[in-house]
Amino acid sequence: MPASRMEYRYLLLDVADKVATVTINRPDKGNALAPDVLEEAASMFSALGRREDVHAIVFTGGEKYFSAGFDLNEIRKLEKASNEAYTALFHRAYRAVLFCPQPVICAVGGPAIAGGFDLTMMCDIRYASTRAKFGQREIVLALTPIMDPLWRIVGLGRAKEVALTGRIYNAQEAERMGYVSQVFPEGELLASVEKIARAMAASDRTALVETKRLSNQLLNHDLDGAMRVQEWLFRSFIGSEENHQRIDALQAQLAAARRK
Repeated sequence: MPASRMEYRYLLLDVADKVATVTINRPDKGNALAPDVLEEAASMFSALGRREDVHAIVFTGGEKYFSAGFDLNEIRKLEKASNEAYTALFHRAYRAVLFCPQPVICAVGGPAIAGGFDLTMMCDIRYASTRAKFGQREIVLALTPIMDPLWRIVGLGRAKEVALTGRIYNAQEAERMGYVSQVFPEGELLASVEKIARAMAASDRTALVETKRLSNQLLNHDLDGAMRVQEWLFRSFIGSEENHQRIDALQAQLAAARRK
């Protein structure tokens, strides 16, 4: 089933075991984000969100890059009085990833800088290889950066440091600040993340989608309201046929393990 009707030049798509792997494929430019790349990202993630056979998505640039960020040659052509369409395109791509219904796992194999860093920020979970680097470089280019959802991931104080210094962080630093969940040896990232994604995708799709939605909504509630939302959502799933089937399967696995 194709991701959408448009032809993709800069994004590769593979779907297997309920996992869609989206790979930015512009290696001659360090996977820089030209307008066509952003158009494709917005289209593909919107289409994947409608696919019932996709439970989880891996977003990557491969083992060597994620994305070097804005295509500076394209940015340099812009004028302040006529930048609206380009700015809207960036944010349409960002929102397509951020609000994609299924969990989006980012596998960062190399530099994720400026707009490339912003794309990793839109994902739900980030994993990196030891060669990965992260930097929100907008301030260096006299641009304002995206602070939200960055502050939700690493906290406001650290987000201010990332945004205001524009410095480059290595994978270990990104892991220590909580931006990256785990760092894998160079060359082992994609296989490791695919294994994680397949395990996640084995879960019920609706439960995955609603859990992601819940995580995005909770900051808008006070503690009492959050607890009520979570109670209601849990009640919507417990006792369902899918819940019963999975309990039966788990109990059968446990019984078989005890007999060994």
